[in-house]
Amino acid sequence: MFDSRLLTVLLYVSLAAACGGGSSSQPASTAAPASASTGQINGAGATFPNPIYSKWFAEYSKANPAVQINYQPIGSGGGIRQVSNQTVFFGATDGPMTDEQMKGAAGPILHLPTVLGAVVPVYNVPGITTGLKFSGPVLADIILGKITKWNDAALAKLNPGMKLPATDITVVHRSDGSGTTYVFVDYLAKVSPTFKSTVGVATSVMWPVGVGGKGNEGVAGLVSQTPGSIGYVELIYALQNKIAFGAVQNSAGEFVTASIDSVTKAAAEAAANMPADFRVSITDAGGAGVYPIASFTWILLYEAPQDVAKSKAMVDFMRWALTDGQAFATELGYARLPPNVVDLELKALGRIKVS
Repeated sequence: MFDSRLLTVLLYVSLAAACGGGSSSQPASTAAPASASTGQINGAGATFPNPIYSKWFAEYSKANPAVQINYQPIGSGGGIRQVSNQTVFFGATDGPMTDEQMKGAAGPILHLPTVLGAVVPVYNVPGITTGLKFSGPVLADIILGKITKWNDAALAKLNPGMKLPATDITVVHRSDGSGTTYVFVDYLAKVSPTFKSTVGVATSVMWPVGVGGKGNEGVAGLVSQTPGSIGYVELIYALQNKIAFGAVQNSAGEFVTASIDSVTKAAAEAAANMPADFRVSITDAGGAGVYPIASFTWILLYEAPQDVAKSKAMVDFMRWALTDGQAFATELGYARLPPNVVDLELKALGRIKVS
């Protein structure tokens, strides 16, 4: 579904981010220094949107050399924590802040969806490189440690004719606070009452079994290196690392592979009923062709920041990202925002103090 040119672009963006010593959004070397009135705008958070945020910040800086936006992909939990403590100007998360987290922040925070993506079950099963199918309840039982062998009857039933090995299953999960985790467990909690009652939904949970990796990169790396393993990463990281990922059965009973089209379909229903604060879950969405583990990702901005010069620069950037910037989404493996959501967000930007 994605050609080699896309993978080349993805790898280029990833390598460009890595060369920044942890900062994934350094502007191109030809960019002029930031003006004294704006300075460098620092943000931190989710690893999932890191490739497109790197692209956006670089492209925006070309047209606006006085604005330099620096982004650290430390995970959604870290992004929420740092923006709440005001150690960065903006945060980023794949899982919306809870009401308790919102109350603990220094002031009202606006959630702004930027793009859409999918979380996929990646696996390293000896002898199987493609075609594995999962249902939500089976995924939940694997993560709960109830299914421990790849040739378990529940997996065999979903994959008739496939020679599943009697290999032990090693579960790989995130070790850091993560919006990717939030999306994954939010889905599992919807399809498994046992998972909901024992693990719950949060950016960081108590895992019943498994080993942890930091960031999407860490989970992808562990799965790649560990025969018999299964984990969860954002689609873009599965593509970058060429890791096999399975189709997941949706609420209509279809086994759907994550793609831009299947993620866009998942957003359609939510977009028609978007809440005023933009905090919405689109996992396990109904409809034909829908991939069930999909989500928006959000940038977090204070509505009344102290530094209005940086605020104005970020609002201008967000207007660009929500309009012209969306053109970069599909080439990097993300789904664009629905037009009606963009319209709502452009109006919501008026709530942020810029003077």
